[in-house]
Amino acid sequence: MSRAPRSETARRSWGDDDAGCTILHVDMDAFFASVELLDHPELRGRPVIVGGQHRGVVSAASYEARAFGVHSAMPVTRARLLCPQGVFLPGRHQRYAEVSRQVMAVLADVTPVMEPVSIDEAFLDVAGAVRRMGSPVTIARWIRTEVRARTGVTASVGVAGTKHVAKLASTHAKPDGLMLVPVAATLPFLHSLPVGVLWGVGEKTRAVLERRGLETVADIAATPLAALHRMLGVAAGQKLHELAWGIDNRRVVPGRVEKSAGTETTFPEDITDRTILETVLLDQAHQCAARLRADGVLAATVSIKVRMADFTTLTRSRTLPAPTDLAHDLVTAARDLLGAVSIPPDGVRLLGVRAERLVDARSTGVQGALDEDPQRARAERAMDGVRARFGSGVLRPASLMDTTRGSAFPGARGDIS
Repeated sequence: MSRAPRSETARRSWGDDDAGCTILHVDMDAFFASVELLDHPELRGRPVIVGGQHRGVVSAASYEARAFGVHSAMPVTRARLLCPQGVFLPGRHQRYAEVSRQVMAVLADVTPVMEPVSIDEAFLDVAGAVRRMGSPVTIARWIRTEVRARTGVTASVGVAGTKHVAKLASTHAKPDGLMLVPVAATLPFLHSLPVGVLWGVGEKTRAVLERRGLETVADIAATPLAALHRMLGVAAGQKLHELAWGIDNRRVVPGRVEKSAGTETTFPEDITDRTILETVLLDQAHQCAARLRADGVLAATVSIKVRMADFTTLTRSRTLPAPTDLAHDLVTAARDLLGAVSIPPDGVRLLGVRAERLVDARSTGVQGALDEDPQRARAERAMDGVRARFGSGVLRPASLMDTTRGSAFPGARGDIS
């Protein structure tokens, strides 16, 4: 079984009674970076950073990189300053999705009451699995062991009586650990934490609270509800009051799926050439379409995101004639949307495509358009098979090849989410 000395000690410090703690939050440790280390074991022990190669943002950082202050959503330029010796790798969402499916298969072996909330985390309600598999903590240990055995990556698990506390527990168990917060210890655990851990408290809300001297969850709990309403508004104040007192009635909702799939490219230099931008859109559309097909979903809407050199950001969207998982349909709509955007003389800093309003491909009953080319669908699905076997870079549309270098168009690489 994988080691977890820190988290096991923390778990005992809050007690060992897991009665009523049937909510588990499973969170993969530095997931994208961990998957890269599976494929590049020679990089183990080095600071690995996944994300844009130049001016993008960090998608994931290994714990060695985090020791230098690097974290997700940080600009890559800042990460390079903090960790110049880091190994910077582009994101490979198809590979991450493959490992994610293996992880979710482990969780599905425990219970059908599973709610994926992202590619690398999920909630489970194990009430129905206790008789078959043992106590919630026993189940959590089994999950961690099985995830490591089947995938090679590690997971941290929080066990609690509510979703909010289970998620906080998994965060405190990282890396590679398990933490139980017994029902009786819920308030002592919560009240020991800073206010920023509460769901919905971002930088602005935290600043408002801290200006009023409210720095911990205990401070929130001790503040009259009427005062929170005045500070934050009725809805937000009510929610924080409930969370500070351990009240969270949200249930685990099985079968939740991602609402969108997208990719963005931050360019090394600002782009003014519309032809280059359209080529980038084609590459992005193929990335998105491959992800849709891998997840068994169709997109009903396409949107683009355009960030200018002065950081002005525009978004445009279009509903498709019929839901699709084909790059041809996505890029046709994306190019039309870009055609209506004026490119300033200073150029474009970032360009992105997102497939939205996703529906299950097996249950839509959508009929293809009368003029739909079946050969195009077969070709794109054949490309999936080739890439799965030989790697994502071996097969690309001809228009994405740099004819002077014999390689993929360099500007068309970005961060996928």
